[in-house]
Amino acid sequence: MLVLVGFMYAFASHRNAVRQVDEPKVQFVGSDNLFITQQAVSKLLIQNQESVTNKPKDIIDLNALEAALNSNPMIKEAQVFMSVDGLITASVEQKKPIARVSTNASYYIDDQGSYMPLSTNYSARVPLVTGAIEKNNLANVFTIAQKIKSDKFLEKHVVEIHQNTDASIDLKLRNYDFKVHLGSLKLLDKKINNLKAFYLKAMKDDVLDDYSIVNLKFDKQVICTKK
Repeated sequence: MLVLVGFMYAFASHRNAVRQVDEPKVQFVGSDNLFITQQAVSKLLIQNQESVTNKPKDIIDLNALEAALNSNPMIKEAQVFMSVDGLITASVEQKKPIARVSTNASYYIDDQGSYMPLSTNYSARVPLVTGAIEKNNLANVFTIAQKIKSDKFLEKHVVEIHQNTDASIDLKLRNYDFKVHLGSLKLLDKKINNLKAFYLKAMKDDVLDDYSIVNLKFDKQVICTKK
């Protein structure tokens, strides 16, 4: 009886190990599966430059497949699993852009402050970033992009973030041509509150079109330059 059980176990184990892998299944985490397609993820699921499909289970390196997915600049995090019947499933969370750099090079800044390439599949509606921008030094514009993303007023009205050579920040609003000069990002919350108060008062007085510059550099006052 023990011999028979041992034989059956060895036979089942061998059969399971040589079971061939079916076409991988791709699952996207969340609803933001716009920038990289299921077909593109499937192409990344390769090992030794060959497709994983129709390979025996025991030679599939899941860690290598996972690393291949996580190396893609469109992907925030990926995990790869294999079921007992040989089905490979890749769970993929895409990066989320919060701003788009438009200088000599064009790319997104994601919600972690990292570089993210543009996608041929979808264009995100996020503020443009212009001016003196370096790909390896995005902290300043990332901070203001985060603030815009988290604030309903700013998200609705701000269409452009401009970084000057001295790292000061200007904003451009959707429906008006005046420049909002933030200066440095020190006391940012207070400056944004000043901007909201100015905007509401000037909109009520119907004078928003009268200004060329709204200077918020000084946290205790708003200085406006007329056209």
